[in-house]
Amino acid sequence: MTRASRIPARSAVIANAAIALLIAGCGSSVTQAPEGSGAADTVTLENCGRKVVVDDTPEAAVGMHPAQTELLLRLGLADRIAGQAQAKAQALPEDVAPLAKDVPMIGEVAPPSREDLLAVEPDFVYSPTTYEFTAEQGFASIEQLEQAGASVYVANGGCQDRRMTGEVTDLFTDLENIGEIFGVEDAAADLIAKSRADLDEVAKALADVDKLRVAQVYVDGTTLQAIGAGVEYDILRLAGADNVYTPDQPAFAKFFAATITPESLAAKQPDALVFSVYDKKHEAATRKYLTTTFPDMPAVRDGRLIAVSSADVFPGTLGNISIVRQIAEQLYPDAF
Repeated sequence: MTRASRIPARSAVIANAAIALLIAGCGSSVTQAPEGSGAADTVTLENCGRKVVVDDTPEAAVGMHPAQTELLLRLGLADRIAGQAQAKAQALPEDVAPLAKDVPMIGEVAPPSREDLLAVEPDFVYSPTTYEFTAEQGFASIEQLEQAGASVYVANGGCQDRRMTGEVTDLFTDLENIGEIFGVEDAAADLIAKSRADLDEVAKALADVDKLRVAQVYVDGTTLQAIGAGVEYDILRLAGADNVYTPDQPAFAKFFAATITPESLAAKQPDALVFSVYDKKHEAATRKYLTTTFPDMPAVRDGRLIAVSSADVFPGTLGNISIVRQIAEQLYPDAF
């Protein structure tokens, strides 16, 4: 898989491929798992076109990205986490970070090697995408983990066959499944209810707005990509945008991102530009590129350049929820 094909679906510089990674907490509470909680029976479910069977409540889970580690922590499962991967890509939200202070870090900004992951003897591995199991990169494959006795679950929006059609609400499927696997269905339901309420509040605020034409882009140096499908597209839709780039356009028939020319973007004349960044330096460089390359574009002229954390467009993260309001408030400040 090339670097271009993974940005901005990934979100930090990983190994030899520069991949953007950040995470934003959404103010969710941490639920304490009830004493003696756990699934009483074997849990069997479909995930990324494969059957996942969990015979016993996991006792040694690994979050393969801070987004997944955060969700486990918010479900009250701190004492069931054996490792946190890619933990140095960005910090956990302040309210849950102390819960993970004694959890071993495996891998820094990249997924852990096969050896490092197997060394913590996981019985459950929870990942944002299937990339973390690429054997060619030196990572443990799903098959190798299963042979070692670990069940593997991938965020629904990060499944290969879902990447083009992913939605923000895919996160709710993940929460329901993780809640069932760990026997914390009530905690998962609470988190889903809060997230649905947040989305409903935004939808109500935007009911009468005149939609702005919005393009979502990613800038790497002078390479410009447009985003037209997947959870990124759905985020803009829920934020009240009239998306310039859409899944039915030929450029996005096979992949959610496409390299475009500055001239083609200029011709679209969007009212706003949303762009994902992995740190402040990247944000500054992107803003400079957009303002100098498109000085007459309505988005630039009217000051509607909206930077978002790359991790908030990462499949299966609570950031998928919070980013909807963040974008909507900047597009339609008078509606809030």
